[in-house]
Amino acid sequence: MKKLTRRPGLFIGAATAALFVFVLEGCDRFRRPELTVPTAEEAATFYAGHDAVAAVEVTGNVVEVQVRQPPEQLRRGGSLWAKVGPYIYLFSPDTRSLLEAYPGVAAVRVVTYAGKDTEVARVMMRRDTLSDILWRRSQNILGHALQRGTEQPTRLEELVNWGERYTDFTYSEAYVPR
Repeated sequence: MKKLTRRPGLFIGAATAALFVFVLEGCDRFRRPELTVPTAEEAATFYAGHDAVAAVEVTGNVVEVQVRQPPEQLRRGGSLWAKVGPYIYLFSPDTRSLLEAYPGVAAVRVVTYAGKDTEVARVMMRRDTLSDILWRRSQNILGHALQRGTEQPTRLEELVNWGERYTDFTYSEAYVPR
C-alpha cells in the first residue's frame, strides 16, 4: 500500500499565488481614474439651457462660464444682484453634472458681465470643495433664492454668503463698493 504524503510547499505556493492574484485585482481600485477634460463645446452643452451664458471656455483643467447679466437687473438689484449673479450658475445642477462627467476638471469659474465687456463678478470653486451633502445644501439654497429671491432678498443674501464661504471671489468695485 502506497503512503500518501502531504506536500505543504505546494499548498503554500498555491495559497500565495491566489493571494497575489487577489491583491493585483484589488489594485485597480487604487488606480487613479482617467482625468479627462472636456472641450469648450462639450462643456458648453452642460449650460445650453441657460440663455444668459454667452460662452464657455476651457483653459487647462479649469472650465470658465461667461454670463451676461442684464443691466436693468443690476440697476434694480444693485450690489446684491451683482454678487449673486455668478452663484446662480456655479451652484446649478449643471456644474455638478459637469464635474461628475469629467474627473479632470479641477475647478469651475463663473464670470458675469454687464454689457459687452464690463466684468461684474468672478467666482471660482475647486472640484473637491463640496461634499455630496454640501452640494445638496447648495442646490437647496439656490432653489430658495430662485423661487423667492425677488420677494425675500434675504434668500439672495443667503446664497451670496454660502458662495463666499466656498469659493474664491472678486467683485467689481463699480458694482459692489467696498
